Amino acid sequence: MAATGNEEQTLLPDIEEEAEGMEREMESEEEEEEERMGVEHSEEEDGDTSEDERENEAEIQRLEEQLSINVFDYNCHVDLIKLLRQEGKLHRLRKARQKMSELFPLTEEIWLDWLKDEIRLTEEESEREKVYELFERAVKDYLCPEIWLEFVQYSIGGMGAQGGIERVRSIFERALTAVGLHVTKGASIWEAYREFEIAILSTVQPPPGSVPTPEQQKLLSDQIERIHTLFRRQLAIPLMDMEGTYAEYSDWADDGVPETVTHQYRRALKQMEKCKPNEEALLVSEPPKLAEYQSYIDFEIKEGDPARVQIIFERALAENCLVPDLWIKYTTYLDRQLKIKELVLSAHERAVRNCPWTMGLWKSYLLALERHGADHQTVTDVFEKALNAGFIQATDYVEIWQSYLDYLRRRVDFSKEWSRELDELRAAFTRSLDYLKQDVEERFSESGDLSCTIMQIWARIEALHCKNMQKARELWDSIMTKGNAKYANMWLEYYNLERSYGDAAHCRKALHRAVQCTSDYPEHVCEVLLSFERVEGSLEDWDAAVQKTETKLNRVNEQRARVAEKEAVIARQEEDKAEHKRRAKADKKAQKKGQKANRAGDKRKAEDELEDEWGDEAELPSKKHKGDGEDAVELMETESGLFGRRPPPQRKNEPPGYRKNQQGSTEAPRQTQDTSQEQRKEDNSVFISNLAFNLEDPEGKLRAIFQSCGTIQQVRCVFTPKGAFKGYCYVQFEDRLAVSEALKLDRQEVNGRPMFVSPCVDKNKNPDFKVFKYNTSLEKHKIFISGLPYSCTKETLEELCKGHGTIKAIRIVTNRSGKPKGLAYVEFENEAQASQAVLKMDGTTVENFTISVAISNPPGRKMDDKAAPSRILGAAMPRQLHGARGKGRTQISLLPRSLYRQSAPDAKTENGTVSAPHSTVTDGVHGGSGTTTLETQTKTLSNEDFARMLLKK
Repeated sequence: MAATGNEEQTLLPDIEEEAEGMEREMESEEEEEEERMGVEHSEEEDGDTSEDERENEAEIQRLEEQLSINVFDYNCHVDLIKLLRQEGKLHRLRKARQKMSELFPLTEEIWLDWLKDEIRLTEEESEREKVYELFERAVKDYLCPEIWLEFVQYSIGGMGAQGGIERVRSIFERALTAVGLHVTKGASIWEAYREFEIAILSTVQPPPGSVPTPEQQKLLSDQIERIHTLFRRQLAIPLMDMEGTYAEYSDWADDGVPETVTHQYRRALKQMEKCKPNEEALLVSEPPKLAEYQSYIDFEIKEGDPARVQIIFERALAENCLVPDLWIKYTTYLDRQLKIKELVLSAHERAVRNCPWTMGLWKSYLLALERHGADHQTVTDVFEKALNAGFIQATDYVEIWQSYLDYLRRRVDFSKEWSRELDELRAAFTRSLDYLKQDVEERFSESGDLSCTIMQIWARIEALHCKNMQKARELWDSIMTKGNAKYANMWLEYYNLERSYGDAAHCRKALHRAVQCTSDYPEHVCEVLLSFERVEGSLEDWDAAVQKTETKLNRVNEQRARVAEKEAVIARQEEDKAEHKRRAKADKKAQKKGQKANRAGDKRKAEDELEDEWGDEAELPSKKHKGDGEDAVELMETESGLFGRRPPPQRKNEPPGYRKNQQGSTEAPRQTQDTSQEQRKEDNSVFISNLAFNLEDPEGKLRAIFQSCGTIQQVRCVFTPKGAFKGYCYVQFEDRLAVSEALKLDRQEVNGRPMFVSPCVDKNKNPDFKVFKYNTSLEKHKIFISGLPYSCTKETLEELCKGHGTIKAIRIVTNRSGKPKGLAYVEFENEAQASQAVLKMDGTTVENFTISVAISNPPGRKMDDKAAPSRILGAAMPRQLHGARGKGRTQISLLPRSLYRQSAPDAKTENGTVSAPHSTVTDGVHGGSGTTTLETQTKTLSNEDFARMLLKK
């Protein structure tokens, strides 16, 4: 028991001596801090301090002005507090800290700095209460053992006052409740508590050799029992270094450790062994350790100790305070398991302070307040704060209004004909509709309630509880005028309301209007009308309903027929257009083949003459064996173009500068001509595109650019058959590690044009491979800015956005030539900063351009549902097989459909290869060794026969 009355007064001198000793230790630390600060100040005085002070004052004024514009700028608050503390401006510093604490929960570092500054300035006893109040605010933000330890140490300094010892013990007990279960840091509170009680024990012990009075003996035994109790309580909890505490208790206890304490200690030790893997995972992982904390939380929930579950949640939130899902999980657990009012409401209040942009947290907070019987004004105040929280979606405002209206509806006693609560509910419904129409639509360009859900609920309440169908009908008339009259489900919802609480006349009227206005499912509402008249109507009503429905359905069928006819006309036009393109392409190809055959004939004639001159023994390098196919020079296809073919010789009448990059365009083919397909390694290569067509010596330029990435094995530039550069290349390295370095050069400018560098991947083998490296889904921490001037740079955007949070990346969208498109993406550190940037930047002006700012949520790519005309025309044609050289230049069959016949399964080509059963006549490329053949039923057609067939009418 504690000392009271005169007994306590007799102990005060000794206790005050102990307190003074503790205070002297604290004062020595403070003096060292002041001396350090004094040294820093003296060093500044040696220089030009006046100039530094003017600069700091200007920066302070700038930060204060910025906060007057955007009071939710967290980083600006931190910078201002830091600068004011450095300058020693105490009054302004207190004001800045107070303002920030009202808006945000403060971190452990900010609170400790604030508390130490206030403790250092506290001289009179009357001012200690203000510090106590400050500590009370500090321990509510996050679970911080360091703040609790500072709190109890400060309270020890005031234990000499009336009731001071009991106050210290009360603070220690609260600290143990809050952080005593903290596995790694809770032991420090227990040890401080024991040291405090042991210090008191030394003051109540009688001097050696004296006989204690009965009162002193009782005080002594009570104090010893307190220390025993602290040891027993601590040893029953799994904490780090439990073995040391047990050994300390063994030395301290004269009679040894009781068996019950040993049993509890061993049980706690086993529990500690279970927790060790999770604690070790937290120890070795990097902040914020969210995954490790999630695993630890699941473990403690499975163990089933609510106090331990709470402490691990608090530890996780101290490092992940801006993760809404973690707050939702914590508050849900408290709502369903602990159900302690103070604890639950405190957690909800801290959740919305940390993540105010999350509507679900505000919704849960309102429900928790109602569940625990909070007064009406408190619930209303929380709701008003939610409206000012800055949600990022219009639908969030609809949901928070629905939650508040549900709360107001549950307060109304509908058994009374009139009540103040009913008037308040109706006023709230009216206000919600005005708020969504004005405030929400002004910000999001939509109300968020397209189906008018709030108005539907209001109408149902008026009909069901208030028996006021006139008001319900007025509300439904308003709903239909907001673009919902074309939907059958809306009319049927209104019909069901009239069916339940109205009369048959209004039901019939609603269904007739539905038949007249519905455009999505008219057959359904017609069927409902006829079913209603079968049950309720007279013969005249039935005839009117039949006539109404028949007229409606006939009109709908006519409209559908017109639409189908229009679509058919469009499809025929597209088909004719595609057929015309195919014919033009076929004629052009036939013309080119005729010219090619003439050139081949001239070449063969020249070779024959040369053979006659040198004799039959000479074999020309350009001449093919009979089994190799035609005499024409074969073109070798690369991954996506032609290379390896030498450009035609320069004409005599061409001017000297006719081919500016002729040398650069021929060297690469000559070098790559000797490179076999087997030597190419896709894993060691990158694909370079978006290069200028007039780029001089592309191989040399690319070698110079990529030589820093690794040893280059070859550069394969792609050219047209005439030798013109096609704007893309392949760079192959000897080492695969060089590819990752090469990919870092993506978007580097080459001759004023951004060069695209991507992995070299065969799309036939990897059809799902995507080169686009940016996310195409919702990213709440990233904003999208449109309407920017084309002259806007990254530096301009950084200056524009840095006042709203920490910027991680800026990307300006450009076209293929590298010119900006007036669009940009800015990535912030978290969702809160991005949402604030949207609030403050949307609609602002940059160089006389009004910009639009929104959370990054790119729309999905729309796929064309229309079938390609070529697919329709070629549906009955046999599937084409690719030869050894891959795809041909065209996938359109050039053979008239009347000539198509299924070949025999075992038919053989001219060179003896067996064709697959399904591989009939294609566009001329057969699955052989590169020969050009056409199979008919009995004989093989020559190129001349093929050309004559195409030229027939």
